Amino acid sequence: MNNYPEFVEIKGKRYKINTDFRCAIKCNEIAMDDNIDDEERALAIIYTLYGDEGLNDCENHFKLLELAEKYLSCGQDDKSINDIIDMDYVEDMPYIEASFISDLKIDLENTKMHWWKFYYLLGALSNSELGNCCIFNRIRQLRTFDINKISDKNEREEILKAKERYALKRYKKKPTEKQKESAEKFFEQLGL
Repeated sequence: MNNYPEFVEIKGKRYKINTDFRCAIKCNEIAMDDNIDDEERALAIIYTLYGDEGLNDCENHFKLLELAEKYLSCGQDDKSINDIIDMDYVEDMPYIEASFISDLKIDLENTKMHWWKFYYLLGALSNSELGNCCIFNRIRQLRTFDINKISDKNEREEILKAKERYALKRYKKKPTEKQKESAEKFFEQLGL
């Protein structure tokens, strides 16, 4: 039996959490949606996690949101932010699903799974440090790979093409012409 939370409690009142991992991913999408204001975002997360019961309890919205943040972070207090974003649950779901099938023999399409279990299993997928690597982690490694480690111009171009192909569309920023020229001059100076 696991110790994954199913409820939150405020002043003796329990609120059922929609614990399915898809719900947490939806909350993540809501939190990152710049098209809605902060109040709408907060209410959408409360409704997604706790349903009508949470939404209708205006007196406890702040506390429900605070508990939602704790739940969505799997109870971890680590607030460190990685400068390089190497994954997106929605964009990467085909790779995540393929990796769950190949590594864990779990078909996510037909599985109801608690968010915390999904999160921990996602972190347990094979990576190159263990000698092999699932497709999801290969793509994450490619996204964060430092091309400055490659001296061969052709190999570097191939890696840049692959990085472009698997770049996250939401975070994709195309370099300006000035940035491109600067990079070209830099590599010319290095003789590459």
